[in-house]
Amino acid sequence: MMVQSLYETYQRYRTLQTNRITSLPIVILMPHSACNCRCVMCDIWKDNKNLKQLQEDDIKGLLVSLKQLGTSQVLMSGGEALLNPNFFRLCELLKAQDVKITLLSTGLTLKSNAENISRYVDDLIVSLDGDEPLHNEIRNIPTAYGKLQEGMESIRSIDPKFRITSRTVIHKLNFRHWRSIINSARNLGIDQVSFLPADVSSHAFNREVLWSDQRKNDILIGIEEIPELRAECNAVIEWKKQYPDYVMESEEKLRKIPDYYSAFYGLNEFPYKKCNAPWVSAVIEADGTVRPCFFHASMGNIRNSSLKEILNSEESIRFRKELDMEKNDTCVKCVCYLNLAPRTKLN
Repeated sequence: MMVQSLYETYQRYRTLQTNRITSLPIVILMPHSACNCRCVMCDIWKDNKNLKQLQEDDIKGLLVSLKQLGTSQVLMSGGEALLNPNFFRLCELLKAQDVKITLLSTGLTLKSNAENISRYVDDLIVSLDGDEPLHNEIRNIPTAYGKLQEGMESIRSIDPKFRITSRTVIHKLNFRHWRSIINSARNLGIDQVSFLPADVSSHAFNREVLWSDQRKNDILIGIEEIPELRAECNAVIEWKKQYPDYVMESEEKLRKIPDYYSAFYGLNEFPYKKCNAPWVSAVIEADGTVRPCFFHASMGNIRNSSLKEILNSEESIRFRKELDMEKNDTCVKCVCYLNLAPRTKLN
């Protein structure tokens, strides 16, 4: 195991130095393009009629590259991954190669899938937008919170120690409820919470056309609200001092949330993000499209070439070599970034 660990560390260093992917610790899969929520800050559900989904053959073809690149963790994202009727078969194929699976879910169908989740999934990340009324309002599903609660209880009845964390997008409709979101998470039995600002400036999340100013303003925290946002953030930081491990982000990362929103009004620069996502991970969408992360352009499709070939094409290597994250507009305004040091061990 020590030799394998040293080899993997070496390959990660090599990737960062050469821009050629020889190690890919994390892959994000989108098994299904549709979503069963209608969230106000996301447009994925608006394209539900144009269904796309990964097939068993897609995963079988992908396994060769995952093994060659030493992938140890797959995040199942979406859309809602559980909408894929073959979702657990896809998990079974990955688990046979000793890949750990994290499921990101809206939580609406956890109860009916509890047994298979406890069997095939290593941990679960659920979306949480507020207390029950607010969560249901933002999700546009009147029973969303109750279904999430029932689903969690069903999973925990099978495996009481099953790890469930939550992710919350902080925006205009819920920033004043930041602390109550934490309280709701604790009441639900969520093990740890995480927060990030809303993406309002990219083509990600099914935005073929960038949002208009009016659409942005539905989600963007207003300039007159920034002081209130900072006060709420400070209150969360003070709460975190009593329970330091419950909120995943550090104090520094939490403060970047109000800094991100105030940057839209020229009050400060967009906060610096140290990120190496294009070197340590890849996103594979429901139609097989491969991206270096959620926000950058497609590099190819696994239905035409292997993942390893796509990531190490001349164009892909050039993209990583020339990417200046401090100047690239997509990176500067990014809300969801990853920085995985070569020696970092995945859970």
